[in-house]
Amino acid sequence: MPPQPAVLLVDDEPRSLEALVRTLEDDFTLFTAHSALEALDILAAESVQAIVADQRMPDMSGVDMLKLVRERHPQVVRIVLSGYTDNHDIIAAVNEAGIYQYLLKPWHPETLQLTLAGAVELFRLQEENELLNVELKSSTPWLKERVAHKRAQATENSAMARIVRTAGSPMDAACQLLTRVAPFDIAVLLEGESGVGKELLARALHYASTRKDHPFVAENCAALPEQLLESELFGHKRGAFTGAYQDHVGLFQRADRGTVFLDEIGETSPAFQAKLLRVLQEGEIRPVGSARAVKVDVRVVSATNRRLVELVAAGRFREDLYYRLSAFAVEVPPLRERAGDIVPIAQSLLAQLAPACHKPAARLAPATLARLSQYRWPGNVRELKNELQRLLVLSDGDELGPEHLSRQVLYGAGENESAELEFLGGVDGDLKTRLETLEKRIVHETMTRLRWNKTRAANELGLSRVGLRSKLTRYGLEQ
Repeated sequence: MPPQPAVLLVDDEPRSLEALVRTLEDDFTLFTAHSALEALDILAAESVQAIVADQRMPDMSGVDMLKLVRERHPQVVRIVLSGYTDNHDIIAAVNEAGIYQYLLKPWHPETLQLTLAGAVELFRLQEENELLNVELKSSTPWLKERVAHKRAQATENSAMARIVRTAGSPMDAACQLLTRVAPFDIAVLLEGESGVGKELLARALHYASTRKDHPFVAENCAALPEQLLESELFGHKRGAFTGAYQDHVGLFQRADRGTVFLDEIGETSPAFQAKLLRVLQEGEIRPVGSARAVKVDVRVVSATNRRLVELVAAGRFREDLYYRLSAFAVEVPPLRERAGDIVPIAQSLLAQLAPACHKPAARLAPATLARLSQYRWPGNVRELKNELQRLLVLSDGDELGPEHLSRQVLYGAGENESAELEFLGGVDGDLKTRLETLEKRIVHETMTRLRWNKTRAANELGLSRVGLRSKLTRYGLEQ
């Protein structure tokens, strides 16, 4: 097995550093530093492929430190974490320092893992490129072209390879389509149910594209009211509206030369759709309250859990915007159509979730895996993730048995069966006692519905009047 890539983590806050370590320790060999000066000493002594640095540190800012790293160790791929969301100076400094990626706090574990995977891949390709440049100095032009094509193809495939699935999975078709379209600046629309992993695919598409060295930003269009969504995407000027105390750089501007992912695009208002259409047509944004337009170069990837064609037909989505966004549409299959992927996805999610619950050695029992595989997962991967978190919280040991699964997963129930199973699970006693409890409820429900007409109730229940009277007396229902 090849050695794990080496990554240096720099943060003066012990808890933040610990969170980074828990997220990355399974996939990388980690070095940690609590200050910029300590980090520079480690870089001088150790071979490191990537560095992740916090922006706010007492001795030196993250960006300033990474400028020094660029001068002394230019091959190391640089990533900065920052809590600032609208600071022009930081964004400019990030570009000046040649930083590979700029991640906002609070960072998402999957985002950080994918970013570092891309950084390590970039480091590998840089080393390979240096060797190839030496080897190909005397080679023929056609050989140079062939090697360059192979290298580009390997980068694209590595991004899609991180989408967890089994051989022959229905997800293969979506990944193959995205791999083909990745090198081209074409708008992509991802269609599929909520929770199927559309954002994960959008990130993989970004890292397989020629824009991989520039930012990827995401926004859920259904999570914000129209004015805030416009401000978040396009930015605003100070005083543009109540609460706008300073200028704000929007996501489109922060993602310049990168990718913008717009989730739940079908939930936007007609007014916002008109503004977004203009941005796509003109290639420029106008911050709220500004008289000046700003040119931006972004690739737009959008996603929806609704059929945009139907929304267009109903007059709730602009037809011209639909054709702009869906230049290349990809259908993402739900988890119930990918039964073979459930186990590897569950195990991958468990590896991510377990450290946060202080159970790094947690594993799924065979009986648990069987139950997970049999369930239809109407909430897709998001529901599966919630179920695994439940197991981690409720289980005492490292082996996660099926006894702590929710009832609908444990019994493979559909939505209509959940209430029934909830009742059955609450009935105490042995089998005979439980059956008598159910019989009492059935008799009582029938009598109440038929307004205590004993003749009709006896006929419906298949009893004689004497038999019905006996049960009413037995269960104390006669009165």
